[in-house]
Amino acid sequence: MNELPHARATQDLAPGEEQGGRESLARYLTGLGFAIVLTLASFWAAQTEFVWPPSVPILLAVLAIGQMGVHLVFFLQISSAPDQTNNFLALAFGVFVVALVVFGSMIIMANLNANMMPSPMPMG
Repeated sequence: MNELPHARATQDLAPGEEQGGRESLARYLTGLGFAIVLTLASFWAAQTEFVWPPSVPILLAVLAIGQMGVHLVFFLQISSAPDQTNNFLALAFGVFVVALVVFGSMIIMANLNANMMPSPMPMG
């Protein structure tokens, strides 16, 4: 035990807890600003005539992915730092499970739809 008492105290932080109050407030306000801008851009993209109409869903998907990135980085504080490995792996596993459930359900429903018996003709 050659650690200094003050060095040990700086390492005993709860997950997500930061030491500086002003830095974390500035980080949250920056994230809030980005989130507001992306939200307003989404509303603008859905209602404008300046964007080619078939590309609006793609633009909204891109803005939604950007919004998720802002939330992950600024609010959930997920980064590629070495001490964030477990958080990043948990996030990647969660995304994998959700994708597996969604796409697996779509494949199962498409297969069930293809194998349905035809409905009887109405006798009217």
